[in-house]
Amino acid sequence: MDSASFPKLILAMAQERSVSSLLQVIVNGIVSSQSVSLSSIWLVGPGDRCDGCQLRDRCQNQERCLHLMASASNSPTAKHKVNDQSPAFDRYPINMAQIGTVFSSALPVRKPTVDPHEEWIVYPDWVRSERIKNFAAQPLHFRGETMGVLEVWDKKLLSDEDFVWLRVCADQAAVSIVNARAFEEIALLKERLEEENNYLRAEVNEALGHHNIIGTSPGIKKVLHQIQLVAPTDASVLICGESGTGKELVARAIHENSPRKGRALIKVNCGAIPENLFESEFFGHKRGAFTGATHDKPGRFELADGGTLFLDEIGEIPLTVQAKLLRVLQEQEVERVGDPRTRKIDVRIVAATNRDLKKEAATGRFRQDLFFRLSVFPLEIPPLRERREDIPLLAAHFLRSTAKKMNLPPPRLTKAQADFLAGLDWQGNVRELHNAIERAIILAQRSKLDLESLLAATPDPVRSPDSATGGGTQPIVTRDQWKRMEKEIIQNALKRSEGKIFGESGAASILKMNPTTLISRIKALQLTSKTTE
Repeated sequence: MDSASFPKLILAMAQERSVSSLLQVIVNGIVSSQSVSLSSIWLVGPGDRCDGCQLRDRCQNQERCLHLMASASNSPTAKHKVNDQSPAFDRYPINMAQIGTVFSSALPVRKPTVDPHEEWIVYPDWVRSERIKNFAAQPLHFRGETMGVLEVWDKKLLSDEDFVWLRVCADQAAVSIVNARAFEEIALLKERLEEENNYLRAEVNEALGHHNIIGTSPGIKKVLHQIQLVAPTDASVLICGESGTGKELVARAIHENSPRKGRALIKVNCGAIPENLFESEFFGHKRGAFTGATHDKPGRFELADGGTLFLDEIGEIPLTVQAKLLRVLQEQEVERVGDPRTRKIDVRIVAATNRDLKKEAATGRFRQDLFFRLSVFPLEIPPLRERREDIPLLAAHFLRSTAKKMNLPPPRLTKAQADFLAGLDWQGNVRELHNAIERAIILAQRSKLDLESLLAATPDPVRSPDSATGGGTQPIVTRDQWKRMEKEIIQNALKRSEGKIFGESGAASILKMNPTTLISRIKALQLTSKTTE
C-alpha cells in the first residue's frame, strides 16, 4: 500500500454523509494502490441468512454475524462482491478464521506471508493466481465497541508504517460510519417530520368546523361512555356504523382522550388506495423500490409511531395485504418496500367500517384473525334515524358553523323546521344533514330558511324524493328500489361529469358527496367511474 494516499482518504471520509457511499470511498481509496488486490469492509449485523449460509454448521452464534458491506478490487477475478446475485460468502461467523478472530478479539491481524493451503483461506486458487503475499485486518472500534472489520489483501509486504496508517484509517472509518448513520437518521426523522406536518396541516384544514360529538340521545350517551372506557387504554377499537354517522369524529375523540394525544392521529382511507399501492402507503418505501419511487418515504405506520392510526373503511383492504397488516399489528414492526431494515413502531389502531366484518370473516372475504385483532373493543354508532332527538341539536349546530364560515348571520331554526327535519330518515346520516343545511343556507342567504322546499326539490340517492313531504305517514321504499334509484342517480352524475369524480365539476361535487364515500358506493354498486353509458 502507498501510505502517502491515506491522509487524502481520511479527508474524503469526513465529507461523506451516506453510509453506503462512505464505505465505498474507503475501499476504493485503499485499492487505489496498485499492489492491493482486494479491500473489504464487514459490519456486524443480525443472523438473517442462516438457512442458506454455507458456514452455518461451524457458526457458534447465529444471532449475529459479519455482513459484507463494501468491496473493491484491482483483480478481475476477485470473489468478494457486494450485491452479487448468489454470493458464496457475504456473511461470515464472528468466531471463524481471521476476520472473525479480529472481530471477536478486537485485535488487528497482519500475515506477512499467506499460504493458499491454510484452512481459513476461502478462495485458495485466487490467492495463488494473484500472488498474494500479505493479509491485514483492522477492527473498527467506536467508544469501546467493535462494529466491524477492515481487511486488505496485498501483493507486497506491508511495512510497519503502512500498518499504522491502516489502523488510523480504521479508527477514522469507525467514526465516519457512526456519523454517517447519525446523518441518515436525522434525514429520516426530518423527512418523517415533514410528512407528518404536511399530513397534520391537511387534517387541520379538513377538520376546521368540527367540534365535539353532539347529542343527548341514549345511543350517543352510550357511545360517549364507551369512548371514556376505551380511550385511556391501548386496545384496538373497531368502530361500526353506516356511512355518515361520524366514525372519524369518534376516532378523534378516542385519540384526544388517550395518553397518545400529544402525538399524531394519522388517518388512512383504505377505500381510496389502489391495491398495488397499499404496502407503500402503509409501510413506506425505499428510493428505487418501484417505478416512481424517487425518494425514501415513511409509511402511515411510521408517521403514527407513538400516536394513533385510524384505518377508515378497513373492509376495503385486499386479502393479499391483510396478512401483512396482521403481522405488523402483532409484531409492531414494519419494513419499507425495497428496504430489508426492520423498524420498531408503537401504534394504537382504531379502525372503522360500514360493513358487517364478522359476516365477511365467516364467508372468507375478510381474515378472521385480523378481525379478532381489530375488534378487541367494538363500538357501534347508531344511525341518525335511531336518535331523532339529536337531529334538531345537530341542525342548529350546522346552521351556526356554516353561517360563520360564510360570514352570514345564522338563520333561526323554528320548531316546525326542527320537527320536519326530525321526521326524515336521513339515510346519509349526519353527513347528509350537514350537506342539506349548507345548501339551505347558500340558497337562503339573508332571507328565510326554507328547508321543506329545498329538500322536496333535491334528488338524493339515499332517500326517496317523496320522503320530504313532511308529516303523516312517509312512503316506504324497499332496499332493492333504493339501490336502483341510487345506482341510476350515480350513473347520471358520472355521465354529466364524463367519469370524473374529484374536483368542482366531478360527480362527487354534483351529488354533494364526499369523494371517498362516492368511490365506496361505486364499488358497492359494481359501477365504474369510467362508464358513461
